[in-house]
Amino acid sequence: MQRAANHARGGDQVGPLQHVGILHHPKKPDSQLLAQQIGEFLHAAGVAEIWHESAWEEEATIAHLPDVDLLITLGGDGTLLRAARMGARYKVPMLGVKMGRLGFLAEVQPQHWEEPLRRVLAGDCWVEQRLMVRVHVERTTPARYVLCTYDALNDVVVSRGNLARVVRISAELDDGYLTTYTCDGLIVSTATGSTGYALAVGGPVMPPELRNILVIPIAPHLSMDRAVILSEGATVRLRAQSDYPSMLTVDGQVVVELEEGDEVIVVGSPHLALFVRVRERSYFYQTLMEKMQWTV
Repeated sequence: MQRAANHARGGDQVGPLQHVGILHHPKKPDSQLLAQQIGEFLHAAGVAEIWHESAWEEEATIAHLPDVDLLITLGGDGTLLRAARMGARYKVPMLGVKMGRLGFLAEVQPQHWEEPLRRVLAGDCWVEQRLMVRVHVERTTPARYVLCTYDALNDVVVSRGNLARVVRISAELDDGYLTTYTCDGLIVSTATGSTGYALAVGGPVMPPELRNILVIPIAPHLSMDRAVILSEGATVRLRAQSDYPSMLTVDGQVVVELEEGDEVIVVGSPHLALFVRVRERSYFYQTLMEKMQWTV
């Protein structure tokens, strides 16, 4: 598995591409057409094995991932989030083709994909590593056990359920009590997620290479209203207190209903998301200004 050894170090170029996967968005017909065109292009370029799959077909996709040299995603950031959760454990580098509305993570525009892909095939690119977080839900009754475990590239959020009422969330950091938030919810975010939901509630922008975790409340009421950036390797332990079910969301795509007494533990994941970049390493802030229309 030479590919895995290369990318575990980070910052390396993509090795020879012999096995490429293409994930399309199942509700975007133009992404399926583009997947066919990219597949034909790769075949003509000498790539030995190419497969197409819907980004929503997790089981079928994962079956291919142990031997994949590159995963190309066609969709928005949501498609890349799904791909990262599936591919990070296999150290699969991803190249995103933007077919969504905003697209902070995608590298390639759908109308200009051939030249960037030629550069990737020639090794004229670099691999960016991004921290993911791992969340465990521990159910404490009738006996303590792990209910579920997920990795997230953007964030995990503990929030109120369907009722428009606040929830009280007690937070511990590294086994020391921090505070109890009275709020609509609490976001635990990576640097990648700092330009997503966390930014929408007034959080700071963190450069993508940081391995720190951000904790920020949503609409806090008479409680701590500041974002907290934790040191690398920190552990966050949350417990929601309410008279009705609260919920956990993972990257805004996976939902877990929480019961009274459940504990949500968030740590850095052992897996990193790997993004193939053809732009300069200073691309992040320029892209941020353009996407948010903060330039004059």
